[in-house]
Amino acid sequence: MSAPAAVPVAVCQFAPTASRPDNLERVAELATEAASRGAKLIVFPEYSSYFVDPLDESLAANAEDLDGTFVTTLIALAADLAVVIVAGLVERASDERHVRNTVVAVRGDGVLAVYRKQHLYDAFGQTESDWVEPGEVGEAATFELGGLRFGLMTCYDLRFPEVARVLVDAAADALVVPAEWVRGPLKEHHWTTLLGARAIENTVYVIAADHPTPIGVGHSQIVDPQGVVLAGVGTASGIAVATVERAAIETVRTTNPSLRVRRYGVTARES
Repeated sequence: MSAPAAVPVAVCQFAPTASRPDNLERVAELATEAASRGAKLIVFPEYSSYFVDPLDESLAANAEDLDGTFVTTLIALAADLAVVIVAGLVERASDERHVRNTVVAVRGDGVLAVYRKQHLYDAFGQTESDWVEPGEVGEAATFELGGLRFGLMTCYDLRFPEVARVLVDAAADALVVPAEWVRGPLKEHHWTTLLGARAIENTVYVIAADHPTPIGVGHSQIVDPQGVVLAGVGTASGIAVATVERAAIETVRTTNPSLRVRRYGVTARES
């Protein structure tokens, strides 16, 4: 009889900078520590390869292809640690001014999934679309690990429940959310409320990694299918580890079969 599906996961909260080598060094340090604590899936924030605040033209100058230094280094690191790593990067886009806000999931033998942020952060006085090209609406970005399926989304996407529901319709057991959730009035409240809501309404785990203060709100979390925070980080850099288990999902869905009884689907639109 096979063992029940269970995957130890880690969220690594850190503050990426304008130094790409420094960011990779920090990712390696945190991944090594997370792996030493038993994590098999290690999640880093949005913009882990390069970040400046406010966003500016330097994004394009520091963008990489998916076969560039950032991703190939992640693959080598995943091989060394025998883990899967999820992280956000600044990817080259279709023109020289813009970039793609991309998330990759990698293991030692290559890239498992790629997601390009669909909902850009043109809100709360920010205009991410000045610098970032939105990802195309299409297939859900998912990957499998330890008998569980994980789906990718990014930061502002969290405010759009349809994104999560599309991933769940693609059989995702957990939502992985790299983010740079910018601080502001009530923003910490919004972040933690939405993480719990996406977990509860979809009866899935939510695994979210943010930037620490003063730019992000911090509070990276691993949330269970009932919206309970299993592990989390405060406002500083750090790591939180918890285990994602299929048995917990099945128990919640037996009691609350909301996915099975729902009467609406999700239809994508281009604009």
